[in-house]
Amino acid sequence: MMTVPTPHSLLLALVLTLLLPACDGQRRVEPSIELWDAWLDSPGGRLDFGLELSRDGSQAFATLVNGTERIEVPQAEWDGQALTLGMVHYDSAIHATMTDGRLDGGWERASQLGTTTRMDFHATRRSGLESTSGSDRGLRPLAERWRVHFSLTDDPAVGVFEWRDDGAVRGTFLTTTGDYRFLAGSLDDDTLRLSTFDGAHAFLFEATFDESGGLSGDFWSRDTWHETWRAQPDPEASLPDAFTLTRWISDTPLSEIRYPDLDGNLRALSDEVFAGVRLIELFGSWCPNCNDATQYLVELDATYRQDGLTVIGLAFEMSGDPVRDREQLRIYADYHGLDYPLLLAGTTDKDDASRQFPHIDRVRAYPTFLFVDSDDQIRAVYSGFSGLATGEAHRELRRQFSGWIDTLLEEGA
Repeated sequence: MMTVPTPHSLLLALVLTLLLPACDGQRRVEPSIELWDAWLDSPGGRLDFGLELSRDGSQAFATLVNGTERIEVPQAEWDGQALTLGMVHYDSAIHATMTDGRLDGGWERASQLGTTTRMDFHATRRSGLESTSGSDRGLRPLAERWRVHFSLTDDPAVGVFEWRDDGAVRGTFLTTTGDYRFLAGSLDDDTLRLSTFDGAHAFLFEATFDESGGLSGDFWSRDTWHETWRAQPDPEASLPDAFTLTRWISDTPLSEIRYPDLDGNLRALSDEVFAGVRLIELFGSWCPNCNDATQYLVELDATYRQDGLTVIGLAFEMSGDPVRDREQLRIYADYHGLDYPLLLAGTTDKDDASRQFPHIDRVRAYPTFLFVDSDDQIRAVYSGFSGLATGEAHRELRRQFSGWIDTLLEEGA
């Protein structure tokens, strides 16, 4: 005999239908994260960084770890045997396969004018990235602030470090062109080692203490760059004011300064759509400091656009092929979620860039910022960028940028 559902039984069935998925969701186990010690074979030795890998069904996820910094990799493939990490915003990738419990492969990145950087890559499951030796080995404390000189430049630099009594060290170097981002490593006996890998930068620093209490050692970048460096503790170490390093020297009206947008259409820096107060960035999608700056510019754009600020990016790109460079800029814009205009101004070489943008005395740094008032006058030029790794220097940069923007908007109101 057929049973006719009662209103109470129908209600119970509905409640169970709604509750069961929720209960199932509570029982769901989050994908486990595998921790790996990863490194590149630098000319100076092992260049360490952290790597986290996980899977959720068919989707793989990866994160690069440099001390306190965590960088989600935009494209990841990982099946337990083969690994591909695509840092597409840098035109950069890692490919590796598992052999005897270790990942081995290579990192490749497109470089200037069609060349390629390549370094061997390896990773093993986590056994500890930073040194845990130190407190029982008579380590000397590491000063927090240092006056630094790199051998291949006369420009000043500042080292800022955080030292733990287990020997672990985190920090960065500030320079007039930008900081060296998040460095992590160790102080073991009298040897300091720091490194970082973010998909573009591949930096390795090593130094030992000398009799004066200073540091002297080597700096390797990617597969070819090498220079020496030395440092002395100096709590007053500082850089020159970044607003004083680069000057606007052009009499050319902004209406006559034109570069193509990502569709190939020439746009002047005074086009009607750009009218009003402008913050113009000279940058490259290949540049980690510029990527840090872009994240900040996206924030400024969201905060100040409704008040009349226009952010514009002038890009100086790697390949010299406008079609490829525009495509790379589209990838960059998508990665950062930016919604302000990008113009292709030239190629990366600073001498070439200075010819392609002859309106400042020299292109010294990527990024460089131009503060433009509503009358098309260049009111300030700022060279370089101090990112989150620099702590107070980054907070001061934010205060200065906001102060200039507020002033220019008030004047144009």
